[in-house]
Amino acid sequence: MANFIKPYNNDPFVGHLSTPVTTSAATKAFLGNLPAYRAGLSPLLRGLEVGMAHGYLLVGPFDKLGPLRNSEIALLSGFLSAVGLITILTLCLTIYGKVSFQESTKNSSQLTNKDLLTEDGWSQFTSGFLVGAFGGAGFAYLTLLNLAL
Repeated sequence: MANFIKPYNNDPFVGHLSTPVTTSAATKAFLGNLPAYRAGLSPLLRGLEVGMAHGYLLVGPFDKLGPLRNSEIALLSGFLSAVGLITILTLCLTIYGKVSFQESTKNSSQLTNKDLLTEDGWSQFTSGFLVGAFGGAGFAYLTLLNLAL
């Protein structure tokens, strides 16, 4: 039986094990298509896409698993809980950006992919996240409200 687990790039001092799953072409293609790594997206669009996914997926667990799950206002309370969590997450993103990125780029209109790790880029990412998450949560709420189950 062949040994499939080996040090990454045959360097035993790197803290990553190379397995058929972690180094496969499918895994690299999947990770390369995530908004954090996709080429050609501005920080605002990256945040918008990440926010839409998170906002859309937060309503359901609060609706179906929350303390008001058996009441008539379960969906509304799920939506409002998701909005509250999105607000907290946006505040956390803002605090992280202020603490981590002290320098600011001069011309924020010409941000590139690598400028996500600047104060202006992170601010745009956070703004996109807020708008996208509220939109995703609102879309999920309206979809579940009009869905006849």
